[in-house]
Amino acid sequence: MAFEQTFRRYPSLSASERAAVRDICYEGLRSLGLLEAQLGELLLTPVRHSELRSLLLVGLTQLQFTRAKPYAVVDHAVRAAERLGQPAARGLVNAVLRNFLRRRQDLGRDAWATPEVRFGFPAWWVQKLREEYPATWEQVVATENLHPPMTLRVNRRRTTVTQYLERLGEEGISARALGDMAVRIDPPRPVAEVPGFSEGLASVQDAGAQWAARLLEVADGQRVLDACAAPGGKTGHLLELADVEVLALDSDAARLARIRENLERLGARATIGNADVGDPHSWWDGRPFQRVLLDAPCSASGVVRRHPDIRWNRRPSDLPKLAAQQGQLLNGVWQVLETSGKLLYATCSVFREENESTVEAFLARQPDARVVQLQPGTPEGGRIRPDDDHDGFFYALFEKC
Repeated sequence: MAFEQTFRRYPSLSASERAAVRDICYEGLRSLGLLEAQLGELLLTPVRHSELRSLLLVGLTQLQFTRAKPYAVVDHAVRAAERLGQPAARGLVNAVLRNFLRRRQDLGRDAWATPEVRFGFPAWWVQKLREEYPATWEQVVATENLHPPMTLRVNRRRTTVTQYLERLGEEGISARALGDMAVRIDPPRPVAEVPGFSEGLASVQDAGAQWAARLLEVADGQRVLDACAAPGGKTGHLLELADVEVLALDSDAARLARIRENLERLGARATIGNADVGDPHSWWDGRPFQRVLLDAPCSASGVVRRHPDIRWNRRPSDLPKLAAQQGQLLNGVWQVLETSGKLLYATCSVFREENESTVEAFLARQPDARVVQLQPGTPEGGRIRPDDDHDGFFYALFEKC
């Protein structure tokens, strides 16, 4: 189960508790290779109990990557061990963490040659980046280990970037513009503390993700399909850019509420439904769309700094399966697009198998599809490489001939 899914099982946590837990877990996930190597040296025999092992990893994370007092970390970890129902857990946690404090300078030194420790990613992931980004792979790895920026999309129907920056300044919040629609806040803060958020003046959306609605080139009066729409960030952006009729679909019924919440906050409207867009016969009414946005399910390898557990949960075998699913979805939504209409294919992946290769395979299957050159100033080759201001994304725009 993904970290955020697990996290949502504990709604009783306060905002400050959630922030603290998330910070500890994210730091631990970014450095999991190192932590595993250290723990391996500290244990005489492997720990099979998953909760006990996780507690030890959390303790090592706190001792190395937080400002918590070592004695307090050890004490809290020992008390937490008492609740696991393992007779020897309390003594083991105390011994391992205290032993770490004595030996921390030497632990894990031999493991630094491995990709898992040196780069904080599985070996297969690092090798794939080496092959696909021979000149910049180390920069990509370093960026994906950073803390992500907090970027807002300014609602152009209600304010401008200049006006919104002025409001943030009045509230004593440091921010700067990223292009003509985005604002970056430093340091990040809970959305409840972002001025104008509840009023729909701005939405949290990475600067790279904000290209999607813009590249689709929507115009007033068009009928637009937002396939795989949850949680609704791109749906809202489409409705901010033009007076369009939007059908927002997602295969996960549980996530439809997020789309509704986002649109309600923005004061925007769309038709929302639960459907497999790869099977248009199950949901399409026969009326063609002038525009289609397919933000396809993918490895999420471009947003791994926001979800550091992804790097450890993914397997190389996932990529061909995802590519096959992406191809199926492209085939499905292509059927509902009118002639001369445009479809934007988007992923938050940095891997060619889900991007250029998927596009090439789609073009080979669809003789009536042509790639539209992206407008000047847009991502080169459709790729946005992860950097300080952007997550990693890929875009390809098709026109139906």
